[in-house]
Amino acid sequence: MRTLCIDIGGTGIKAIILDEQGTPTTDRLRVSTPQPASPDPILDLIEEMSRAQGEFDRVSIGFPGVVMENVTKTAPHLDNEKWKGFALGEAVERRLGKPVRVANDAGIQGLAVIEGKGLEMVLTLGTGLGCALYIDGHHVPNIELAHHPFGNGKTYEEYVGKKALKKIGKKKWNKRVREVIDQVLPIWNPSKLYLGGGNAKHLNIDLPPDVSITPNIAGLLGGIGLWQDAPSASRPRRRVSAGSSNEVRAMKRGNGRAARGGATSSKGRGRPLH
Repeated sequence: MRTLCIDIGGTGIKAIILDEQGTPTTDRLRVSTPQPASPDPILDLIEEMSRAQGEFDRVSIGFPGVVMENVTKTAPHLDNEKWKGFALGEAVERRLGKPVRVANDAGIQGLAVIEGKGLEMVLTLGTGLGCALYIDGHHVPNIELAHHPFGNGKTYEEYVGKKALKKIGKKKWNKRVREVIDQVLPIWNPSKLYLGGGNAKHLNIDLPPDVSITPNIAGLLGGIGLWQDAPSASRPRRRVSAGSSNEVRAMKRGNGRAARGGATSSKGRGRPLH
């Protein structure tokens, strides 16, 4: 059973095929997000990318916004108005002729990295700020921390999103990310906090205990979790390794293929979002 995993982002759309064990069987494909980022151009691109990836049996899609029952509700970094109430799962099923499941992109990323024990949290640093929360492996959907006030008249997303990174530079941005971490931890009290997303590669700060950085490819590898039942306690599963900022940089310099989209992979231990 092969799963085509699609990760829709504000700047890029990525695709990969995973086998039944969650191991990539193709190279990761990335294409810039079309502009305007409305449904039809993105559907055209997904169809084109699916042909380039080869044969598959089902599809998982990570979407940068609120998703309910395969229907998108918000898309702040795409053509937002046109995505409100859009049946993305149904539209892709018509195009590709395969069953499709859609969930928030941060939620899918977490399925590749969480341990499935206690309260765990994922923050993704990309075009905006993604957030996902899990209780004993169960995903708590549609927590939009990005748009909550952080302070100084800014939301979390305005404080550490891509625009802020470009405006203030990496050094000041790193300090801001640490401020976000320090504010989030005593509010949510997660046993583990995972930092992911495309801009996590710019992190160069000392992280508190139980805070780690995950490879960006987790946003694709977690897609298989949408099709799996909860794991048995007696049947351990591999998952994407997370590490400190230094470990992630070392992995990128060395043979850390997972960070670049290669074959080092695993399937997550989280439970499906449906």
